[in-house]
Amino acid sequence: MAEVMVVTSGKGGVGKTTSTAALGAALAQTGQKVVVVDFDVGLRNLDLVMGAERRVVYDLINVVQGDANLNQALIRDKRVDTLALLPASQTRDKDNLTQDGVDRVMDQLRGMFDWVICDSPAGIERGATLAMRHANVAVVVTNPEVSSVRDSDRIIGLLDSKTLRAEDGGRIDKHLLLTRYDAVRAERGDMLKVEDVLDILSIPLLGIVPESAEVLRASNLGTPVTLSDAASAPARAYMDAAKRLMGQTIPMSVPSDKKGLFGKFFGRRAA
Repeated sequence: MAEVMVVTSGKGGVGKTTSTAALGAALAQTGQKVVVVDFDVGLRNLDLVMGAERRVVYDLINVVQGDANLNQALIRDKRVDTLALLPASQTRDKDNLTQDGVDRVMDQLRGMFDWVICDSPAGIERGATLAMRHANVAVVVTNPEVSSVRDSDRIIGLLDSKTLRAEDGGRIDKHLLLTRYDAVRAERGDMLKVEDVLDILSIPLLGIVPESAEVLRASNLGTPVTLSDAASAPARAYMDAAKRLMGQTIPMSVPSDKKGLFGKFFGRRAA
């Protein structure tokens, strides 16, 4: 049975969609069968980051409402044959997402893939709660600044109360992905340090993605950063995070854009 993972945060613009694409591609590159699902109905950005915007014919809402079957809506990646995308609708409203419809789609996806990765919209409204409903793993994406961390703390509370696993008395595995991190600025006090974020959120650290122009460049090219330049600092960070999700023990570090140089290692609370 597939792992169902939600990539979420309370705040917009922290890198959820970028992280969904990068982690999905990284997992698929290991041979895992992966589908990334865009729950951000009305905005639909995941297809842009995946470079598949011109290939969208049917979307998640079409499948939920029975206007198309799942195979018609799935877009197979041309670069990695084990990676697929289920796009969101750009013309519908989140109210078109029904719980029964989402339940049916997720049941189908679990039977087809090893990983189902749900890209959640920001906030705590219907789209976000439906995106996390079936998850057994959550990646909470956070920038090292106070408002982002505060909003992520609220999302952690929802993960512990609004998922099917929580309703059954269990808890989902939660991991912190710290994005846009700059160790020099953190040392100057311009942003929170890794230790500060961990102290506030108290969930295991999955990875630290450094601030890098390569992330924006990859998004503009319509390619997950793990495929556009595997040697770049953010690509290495996402690849290591994907390996940790698969249970491998990888030392925690802040990758540097300078070849052969790595930032400080963090030994505590690594996922």
